[in-house]
Amino acid sequence: MKTLKTISLLISCIMVFYSCNKPKKTTTVKSGIKISEVNLLTNCLQKNLQLDYHDAIQTGFTIPSNNQTDNGYFNFDFTIENQTDSVHEYFYKIYYQNESYKWPEANPGNKTKQHEFAHENFYGSWEDTNIGFKSCGKISANEKLKINDKFRIVGNPRNEEIYFYEGENDRWKRNPRVGEYSLMIVVVTNKDIETIPDFIKNINEQDQGQFVNPFYYFLHGQGKDIANCEINYYNKIINVSASPNLGNGVFINENIFVNKNVEEFKDLYDCNCNDSDNMYNKANIAQFIHYIDESSQIDNVPIIQDFFGGNFTKEEYNYLRTFYKKEDRIKILPQTASKACETIQSDSIENKIIIRNPASEYGKWEKQNVGMITRHGFTYGKYTVKANLTELLNSDNVWNGITNAIWLIYQGGRGTHLTNWNYRRPCKEKGYMKTYWGGGQDDRVERVAYSEIDFEILKTVPYCPSSKFPPVYNNYEANTNRVKDWNTKLPEDVLKDDANIAVCCTNWDMACWEPKNFAAGCHKVMHNGKTYLAHRWSDNYRAVTTKYMAPDDELFANDYYYFQIDWQPDKIIWRIGPEKDQLFEVGYIDQTISMIPNNQMLLIVTQEFHNTNWWPGSPYQQENIPFPEKDYVGEIYEITVE
Repeated sequence: MKTLKTISLLISCIMVFYSCNKPKKTTTVKSGIKISEVNLLTNCLQKNLQLDYHDAIQTGFTIPSNNQTDNGYFNFDFTIENQTDSVHEYFYKIYYQNESYKWPEANPGNKTKQHEFAHENFYGSWEDTNIGFKSCGKISANEKLKINDKFRIVGNPRNEEIYFYEGENDRWKRNPRVGEYSLMIVVVTNKDIETIPDFIKNINEQDQGQFVNPFYYFLHGQGKDIANCEINYYNKIINVSASPNLGNGVFINENIFVNKNVEEFKDLYDCNCNDSDNMYNKANIAQFIHYIDESSQIDNVPIIQDFFGGNFTKEEYNYLRTFYKKEDRIKILPQTASKACETIQSDSIENKIIIRNPASEYGKWEKQNVGMITRHGFTYGKYTVKANLTELLNSDNVWNGITNAIWLIYQGGRGTHLTNWNYRRPCKEKGYMKTYWGGGQDDRVERVAYSEIDFEILKTVPYCPSSKFPPVYNNYEANTNRVKDWNTKLPEDVLKDDANIAVCCTNWDMACWEPKNFAAGCHKVMHNGKTYLAHRWSDNYRAVTTKYMAPDDELFANDYYYFQIDWQPDKIIWRIGPEKDQLFEVGYIDQTISMIPNNQMLLIVTQEFHNTNWWPGSPYQQENIPFPEKDYVGEIYEITVE
């Protein structure tokens, strides 16, 4: 079987052999040393490689995996030629770095200094960081020596202790980044090996309390001036992407369920949704359970409606809004599932995830939030979701109260307080608000783990709301004695977007004041010829949002639609479109107005009942929207991270 596997790999790669083994190279020429006949991928793995999810929940991703090459490594070889007239001992080391999501190695204003965030870049060498430069032995004058070696890209490549737990290296806490990787081979003689500092030989070591990026050191810093040293840089050799298998099942973590009936909790377990060890290892998706804040409580009208199959109109909405007194209403919070697997399904035939907000029943009044969450985190990436989520507006353009959300959230995991390994970089200006829920008087701290990037798609007004809480337009008081006074039309500036929903694009920066243009209120942001209005309620408000109005029928009445969050170190771009090659930009926020997160995050897709007070100006209030008579169904067909 192993022989057949090797043959298969060779056949699959033969079409890309020359591109694999003839990379674009940048060389710094040094006296007496020549590197030649470089073959970086001699076991001929293709340049475009998809991450292998097998066992990644335990060990993190490795590039390549044991399923992708015969030995689970990239093999490489090269020749060193001694062009001097005397014998020398030579040493070599290989480094890799992610190029797609990185900071410049050198400070743009002063190339002799490392960029302040270059140490955050994802770079590594051999995974045993105790191995510095390897000796090639002695090479006689004008002789050559061929070197054969191997390497692979792993999580936590610097073996930082913060990602360890009880002596175990949790490499998944700093997974490899997606995108393109460059390689650098450095060869040095015994004359100058000692001039290379230990923190470059062994990348787990620091210089005065900070890591130094070896790509900075050798391409821009002191390393480029070492006399008897040759540096070969190969740009963008490997391109890595990720795509979780949506048909591989749903893992259930029962600890996240609240108020569950233990006897009935597992009633809906099946072979593709459970909490078994097998599902723990193979499932790429878990059931997501919302945190429900007490402030979400509403007094809902006790009505159940077939929202899309019936004929619920603006007039009926106005009637409920006007004539249902508070004492006749149902006091509820949005619910979450009390049984596992009840509102989520992994379809292993069509490789999709199905979520459903369940229909309500009289006496069992329920507006239940539902969703899925990925189980493997990344830092940065272009997250693209192909989905058919529930429609939001019916034939009279009345909102059903659902917010369709596609969002990223910081990852937790084992360790002290679960998240200390996943803090964002320090906020140097006043600090972050300490908690997500703490309000405007919350303490400020230097570092937090909380980060969130959102698509929230719902019915609200297109413009930035007033700084004064509601209303943002004249919210009429109904006269119950005359029909024309309670069945009042919405303002014209709201009706012009009657068939549209708001695609709200939000970055939760926890109110760090460090960005130079940080401000409360509504401010113009320009990008690619478009103007966005970025809104923040106050200086202590934890998020900034832009909006884009789009037809509900276009996004949610067709077979599918695409949603993309392009998260980069210095900016976030939101795109949507009918096909992946037809995406267009709908939101933009950069580091000049908002602190961009740099920690590891998971992807979530939800259909949820928000308290409309979160969106002042919305023409429909959640408490006046009936409970659903039928399920609201959403399907997720594909997730890619590139």
